[in-house]
Amino acid sequence: MNDTLIPSVPDFDDPLGLLRACHERMLAHCDMLEKLLPHLADKGFDEEARNAIGRIANYFGTSAVHHHQDEEQDLFPILNRQSLKLADMVYRLKQEHRELDDLWATVLQDLKKGPELATDEDAAGHFARFCQRCREHIEFENRELLEMARHILSSRQLQDMGDNMARRRGVKRP
Repeated sequence: MNDTLIPSVPDFDDPLGLLRACHERMLAHCDMLEKLLPHLADKGFDEEARNAIGRIANYFGTSAVHHHQDEEQDLFPILNRQSLKLADMVYRLKQEHRELDDLWATVLQDLKKGPELATDEDAAGHFARFCQRCREHIEFENRELLEMARHILSSRQLQDMGDNMARRRGVKRP
């Protein structure tokens, strides 16, 4: 068992921190996705592979969808009105979201192949492209957009954003 402390995850009172934490979870799921095909080659379509596929599909099919909604419905509209530079960034990130959605749809179809996935010659390229684009998108968003947002958003805007994020996930807040 690992004795290291698990860092605390931000809650809805820190919506920008929560977005960053979600990025970290996305990257962890990309790492898991990239390890899947070598695992299948080594150990076959075992319980561990099935669990990994389920976790990856669930995460990118629900949590990542909520994450994009958080950004596009709450964060981007506020930032879009601040400056042309931010409006250009928001436009770029929304385009990247569409691209990631398309890439994810292909990856999901690959994951549904079950044991046949181990011999699918195209899956490795699909997985690599999706993970590469996720990493590039997250790196840019963390470095550029979230850093600016931290200085721009008021405490009221952050509270509203956190409330909306919670509501989107079915969490009741006091």
